[in-house]
Amino acid sequence: MATSNSSNTLSSTFYLTGIPGYEGFHHWISIPFCLLYLVGIMGNCTILYIIRTDPRLHEPMYYFLAMLSVTDMGMSLPTMISLFRVLWSISREIQFNICVLQMFFIHTFSFTESSVLLAMALDRYVAICHPLRYAVILTPKLIAKIGIAALLRSAIAITPLLASLAFFPFCHSHILSHSYCLHQDMIRLACADTRFNVIYGLVLITVLWGMDSLGIFTSYVFILHSVLRIASREGRIKALNTCASHICAVLILYVPMMGLSIVHRFAKHSSPLIHIFMAHIYLLVPPVLNPIIYSVKTKQIRQGVLHLLLPCKISSSVM
Repeated sequence: MATSNSSNTLSSTFYLTGIPGYEGFHHWISIPFCLLYLVGIMGNCTILYIIRTDPRLHEPMYYFLAMLSVTDMGMSLPTMISLFRVLWSISREIQFNICVLQMFFIHTFSFTESSVLLAMALDRYVAICHPLRYAVILTPKLIAKIGIAALLRSAIAITPLLASLAFFPFCHSHILSHSYCLHQDMIRLACADTRFNVIYGLVLITVLWGMDSLGIFTSYVFILHSVLRIASREGRIKALNTCASHICAVLILYVPMMGLSIVHRFAKHSSPLIHIFMAHIYLLVPPVLNPIIYSVKTKQIRQGVLHLLLPCKISSSVM
């Protein structure tokens, strides 16, 4: 019986949803989404290109920033095709296996981004509290291991949650409430006991996000303690200013993330527009805003962007 359910589920077709009540305006609504995806892709690709081509940026802080750009795109790009297929009235259908693959990328890179932000907090801790040992502690080899560990941790943790979906019968509605697949959305449609998924998902969020947020908080406690011991006011401001971009990146990820989780768990009967709005903020805001924040707040990245946009003027000013 379980085998039959599994085979039926694997061949199931689900139906994505655009913006309920505004179907006639989907083509117009797609314009701001196009702009947001374009800004996010171009911004993160620019960050990666600058870090790769400028030898001065081959330092731990910028390696972690490159990881952040990769995770930003990994979290948002899987939703792009299905979103525009819905908004451009091409097709609302999505096969179960494609849906699970999309969920895997979204949730894996979401957890990975949280781990990368923890690594960036540790980077700021070492840079401010142990500046003389910075290059010795954060070697390229260690940074690569941190990146691989963050990705593997997230992928392995999310796999049981998504694999269990293959054994659920979906005997009622196959209409999802978003233009892409989310685990919280899919288990809502299952005609089976989903307690494992609910409890495991809650534990997963609590442990992974909880550990990462606790690590980030602890790092900043030590950073603040170290900064307050700096004698000059200018020195304290300069040290804290190096953390401003990272603090913004943490808030940009965690606030929409917590908002989406709260809406799905405690506001199930609220307007569908609230669920859709929160989901799009969660997936699109970090990739769009992170490159802008780091370009504005980080001098080396800002100079790299200006050099790409105005190479002649920058070269003449240097001369």
